[in-house]
Amino acid sequence: MFDSITPKNRQVAAVLAFGGVMLPVAGFHKFYLGQPLWGIVYLLLSWTPIPHIASAIDAVWYLTQDSNRFDSNFNSTTSLLSPSPIVAHPMTSIAESIRELDKLREDGLISEYEFEQKRRQWLDRL
Repeated sequence: MFDSITPKNRQVAAVLAFGGVMLPVAGFHKFYLGQPLWGIVYLLLSWTPIPHIASAIDAVWYLTQDSNRFDSNFNSTTSLLSPSPIVAHPMTSIAESIRELDKLREDGLISEYEFEQKRRQWLDRL
């Protein structure tokens, strides 16, 4: 539906999330941000108020994040966990990045789904 290479815009994500509050179906913002499983969950539960409330929370969350934080969460090319250009061995860098990512997950700063998604991206680069 959306190109995964194009950087995601947090205002567009917020508008789509607010749309999930107003429209009878919710979850389009999750598809836009490259989280299709969550998008399907939101769509399937659209007959309940749960995804509509979650969409409102998501929209506020997107708008209150600074651009760097949003990019690190949703734009893989501008991630804070990208390996530096001067890397002795790519395998070591990826392993360190996955450890840092795991610490973020353990601290509750990213979800289990976001951790798995990013981990798979790193492993696919090997």
